[in-house]
Amino acid sequence: MTRQTKLHVGIIGGGIAGATIAIRLAALGIQTTVFERTESLVNGPPMCHLHAGGNLYREIPDSDCVSLLKQAIEMIRLYPSSIDVRPTLIAIPKHDHGSPLDLLPRLQLLTATYAQLIKQDNNNKVLGEVDNYFQTFERTELEALARLPKVDKPCCTQQWMIAAAKLLDLDQLKYPVIAVQEYGWNIFRLAACTQLALAQYPNAQILTNTQVTQVTPCYGDTLQWTLEYLTTTTHIDSPPPNTKQAAVQPQTQSITVDYLINACGFRTGQIDDMVGISAERMLEFKASYVAHWQQNASEYNGVLPEIIIHGVRGTAQAMAQLTPYPNGYYQIHAMSKDITLFADGLVKTESSSAQPQLNPVYLKYINDGWHTKILQQRSQKAIDYVSQFVPAFANAIPTRNALYGAQQIPGQDDSLRVADVSLYREQHYARAENVKASSALFAADEVVQELLAMGFICADTFDDTLRQHHQWQYLQQASIQDIEQLATTLSIQRQFPPAMAKVNNAVHLTDETI
Repeated sequence: MTRQTKLHVGIIGGGIAGATIAIRLAALGIQTTVFERTESLVNGPPMCHLHAGGNLYREIPDSDCVSLLKQAIEMIRLYPSSIDVRPTLIAIPKHDHGSPLDLLPRLQLLTATYAQLIKQDNNNKVLGEVDNYFQTFERTELEALARLPKVDKPCCTQQWMIAAAKLLDLDQLKYPVIAVQEYGWNIFRLAACTQLALAQYPNAQILTNTQVTQVTPCYGDTLQWTLEYLTTTTHIDSPPPNTKQAAVQPQTQSITVDYLINACGFRTGQIDDMVGISAERMLEFKASYVAHWQQNASEYNGVLPEIIIHGVRGTAQAMAQLTPYPNGYYQIHAMSKDITLFADGLVKTESSSAQPQLNPVYLKYINDGWHTKILQQRSQKAIDYVSQFVPAFANAIPTRNALYGAQQIPGQDDSLRVADVSLYREQHYARAENVKASSALFAADEVVQELLAMGFICADTFDDTLRQHHQWQYLQQASIQDIEQLATTLSIQRQFPPAMAKVNNAVHLTDETI
């Protein structure tokens, strides 16, 4: 391991970007302090899909899809226990203008890229065999699969497609449909992974329930930053499951760091304003919904692929996304303005501030929770929308919660899906600006290279072997059982069904068959 340095880095925000950057720096021996407003790490906007190739987005360029594939592979290797291994079924409905054949050149490019990455390092083969990255199915093939008995533990794409073939309304779709190895990403197990990983490093301090209230430059031999912060609990760095934190009166404290990283997600502009950096960005408030499909819980538990029905974003015929969890729970996105999106949910910066101003109603949702009636109405609309394509899903019922939040988008292009970090060398400042969570490790790599260039890390003694080979310390210390146990605790804290934190009963990355 690289020797510990005197450098002290402060990271404001403990979402996937802040937590991943913290792991990367702490592994290099750098003193790292993370400030997180909520009670646990990675507690942000809706996330359920790894985007290993970006095939959910027909509108983005192929180069972005290649970037998403590369980033996803790196994140799988960093957080293998956070992945739900199952294919994603992508279909185009008859009412849509697109053709399934239009998707094939991109998929062939991604397959070739995946093969190249495996050639560079065989450990990159985390999405199965190259020839199985995607497969097409004509209607006659799906009809034949629908006549087969379901498989309790699918180990090939055809077996995964049996349940989908039985449940989909095949009359609604164009052919072929495509199954691609874009896996699921479990936010609760991801949060557990980051917490357990950071617990391995004595030089990493995690301050949860903590809000940074002021950032002030300090000019001496070199620029430093003093952070004032308000804490509402005593802090136990990466506490084990079921550990309670004793409440105390809020108190303001301060700390000085040599380098500051803004990883505040949708609140990023607030820190930019404190630092004195102007930036253009947008925020989009959106939500996904959780339903329980009891009829499906026993028969198809853990054997249904994720289902994507393409559509035009923001319209009444938008993309639908049905993400399965154990015990009959499903997360639903439908990218229309009365389900996942909101008519006034997209806002942008104005000249007076780097922070776009969300509708106060949405800020209240983020801070205090949803209005129950509105939540139930939107959840039911999501169920109704998906049941156009999966008719039996009409029997699903809404749960009491949703995954929601505001996503930052750098610049003024709301179709942007690939971004990582902006660096301000003279200010000793970086801003993480991931649009997709899979960009987080690449952002961390750029921060490390910046610290090297600035001389904060000694190039003569720098050894990045652990990162290059993904020899993360926690992977040798924490089992999937440890991660699932903590993830379950986090799901309960966040008022979600504990089953949503579980590994499904099908093949996963720790199986020898992968």
